Amino acid sequence: MLSAGLGRRSCRSSRLWRGLCPAAAGGGVSPRCPRALSAAPASLRSGGGARSGGGSPAGAGNVKPLDGVKILDLTRVLAGPFATMNLGDLGAEVIKVERPGYGQTGPMIQRGGYDSIAAAVSGLMHITGHEDGEPVRSGVAMTDLATGLYTYGAIMAGLLQRYKTGKGLHIDCNLLSSQVACLTHVAANYLNCKTEAKRWGTAHGSIVPYQAFKTKDGYIVVGAGNDQQFVTVCKILNLPEVSKDSRYKTNTLRVQNRKELIEILSTRFSGKTTMKWLQLFEGSGVPYGRINNMQQVFSDPQVLHNGLVMEMNHPTAGRIAVPGPAVRYSEFSMSQPKPPPLIGQHTVEILKGILGYKDAAIEELLSTGAVAQHEVR
Repeated sequence: MLSAGLGRRSCRSSRLWRGLCPAAAGGGVSPRCPRALSAAPASLRSGGGARSGGGSPAGAGNVKPLDGVKILDLTRVLAGPFATMNLGDLGAEVIKVERPGYGQTGPMIQRGGYDSIAAAVSGLMHITGHEDGEPVRSGVAMTDLATGLYTYGAIMAGLLQRYKTGKGLHIDCNLLSSQVACLTHVAANYLNCKTEAKRWGTAHGSIVPYQAFKTKDGYIVVGAGNDQQFVTVCKILNLPEVSKDSRYKTNTLRVQNRKELIEILSTRFSGKTTMKWLQLFEGSGVPYGRINNMQQVFSDPQVLHNGLVMEMNHPTAGRIAVPGPAVRYSEFSMSQPKPPPLIGQHTVEILKGILGYKDAAIEELLSTGAVAQHEVR
């Protein structure tokens, strides 16, 4: 059957299931899908605007860099759809065919690629969690998302390569490679010094203090990236004697004497509310921030200022909101977000408008159950 593709508001896509593409491996919408389902092509949809794909009218003031670019998306679950969601935000028209995959070559190509498995194999879980606790999965599928972002950038590079050489290229992005590449300094420490990584909870392995501290009513993260910032932290906490202690004069010494120092700081942080500490650290030049829950995140003035809440009308769910795009551009905007379409909502439109099927052929496909059309009331 045909259904709407995974993606965000402005992505113009449709997903073909293996009823029409024998090479695809099918599957339904994953509960780990990106923030919303993408809209079908605006040119095939009543009321569609120049949100993405197909080019903008002459003289339009909101021309996007990928207007007119068509993308065939053969990915599923999250990483690939997250990449094409971002490409759709930039104007691409995405046609989606689902199939599973673990890289294109190598001994593990037959394995299914899932975030938690890749996070385990890549070592991410080994370095995530409390210092003396068990390995922990991150709260969102960071390996999937990192792979999506790598893919997004690689596709952009591929488009530029085609522009320069006139030739396309094959891009291989996979979960394992993406996450291993993201190990950065942890990987470098092992590869060069054979230093095995460990879990630090909210703390940092080589900077002290740089972690979450429990307050009277919540948590605050404070980081002293240099010795002067550490002196400032001690001043705010009214612990001038600690900044003068020979055991804590340099970061190297603070790392060596981490346990004793953190106990002193933790005791002081627990004596005031989070809001009071936020007020005391304001303007100090020291990196700090409270650990927010979702209600606090989406009421944060900076989050709202950055346009990270986008609302739209959905055909069956009514008014909905999704996180907005992370990047803003000077010459075009992500305004007029489109709602996530229902599965199969644009089946006939896609078959007729993009694939060129005749009415009789479409009727046969519908009657045999090879495809389905979701009727919107």
